[in-house]
This record gives sequence, C-alpha cells and structure tokens, in this order.
Amino acid sequence: MSRTGRIDRETSESKVLVELDLDGTGRADISTGVGFYDHMLNALAKHALLDLHVNTVGDLEIDAHHTVEDTAIGIGQALKEALGDKRGIRRFGDATVPLDEALVHCTVDLSGRPYCVHTGEPDGQVYAIIGGDYAGSLTQHVFETLAFNAAICIHIRVLSGRDPHHIVEAQFKAFARALRAAAELDPRQPGIPSTKGAL
Repeated sequence: MSRTGRIDRETSESKVLVELDLDGTGRADISTGVGFYDHMLNALAKHALLDLHVNTVGDLEIDAHHTVEDTAIGIGQALKEALGDKRGIRRFGDATVPLDEALVHCTVDLSGRPYCVHTGEPDGQVYAIIGGDYAGSLTQHVFETLAFNAAICIHIRVLSGRDPHHIVEAQFKAFARALRAAAELDPRQPGIPSTKGAL
C-alpha cells in the first residue's frame, strides 16, 4: 500500500510543489528560499521518517509569510492525501523533545477534525527574527495551517526555552516524532481506529 501525497499549488503569491511519502526513511529535498524554514522542514522529515520533497518559489521580496504559509498548506494537503482512509494506523502519537534549554511536548490525533492548540512560547518569541527572514510568529501559524489542511488535531506546549532557534526547532521535532507515532501502522488494528468507523 502506497502512502504518498503530491500537491502542486500555484497562486499569485507562490508556486509550491510537495511530494511526501509517509513510509520513507527521512530523506529530504527542501527549497523554499527561507533558510531557517528549510532547516525546520529537514528536521520534520528526518524525525518523522518522511521522504519529503518541497520546492517553493514565493514573493520573498515582500516577506516570508506567504512562502511559509503556502508551503504549510501544501504539506498539510499532501499529508491528508497520503493518510488516505487511515486504515490500520495507530492514530494517536505524542512526544516530548528537548533541545538544550528548550523542552516541547506535542500530541497528535489523526482524527479528521482540524484543531490546533499552541501554548507556552515565552514573551517576545513572536517578535524574534531567526535567520534574517523567519519571524517567530510564523511557528504557530505553520502548525495551525498544517492542522487545518491535513484535518488533524495538534497540541503543542512549549514547556521551557530561551533561545528562539531552539524553541522553534524543538517544536518541529516534537511534532515530527508525534506524527511518526500516530501514522505508524498497527498490526493489531487492521481497520479504522474509531468507534465511528471513519476518520
């Protein structure tokens, strides 16, 4: 069973191509023009064991917002496509990930119901500029966008952190590990993991 997704999306603000394989080995080929975001998406692929190809050309002459957002839309839609009817998955996953002084907990439910709860970033994180063009406020927006386009539930809690880079990277890694656990196939559950019979 192939669990892959491919999204080719173009607007007046960006052109995004995403190819995703849920049963990959963590291979990544990422190009968005936003260096720090590329770094985060490489971490996502590595720790979720996704094979992820992303090529985005966006209106970076304005700022990074459209490029980051539209890439997240594409990844979310590709993830939804790859999950299919979600037959045989574990459905729930959680992970707590440290990165030096930063600590983040993430729980994922591949529920078919989009929801995102994002809490705990320290005051000032939203105003941090990382790598010259990635605003700290984008992180929550990325996870909200992923949740709504993949139709999944994401809870992220930043438990501690001081360095803006570490705070964001720990979030992406925690999400990656939680997603990996939730998307894994469960040999004891060949059907849909829901009393409703559908996710």
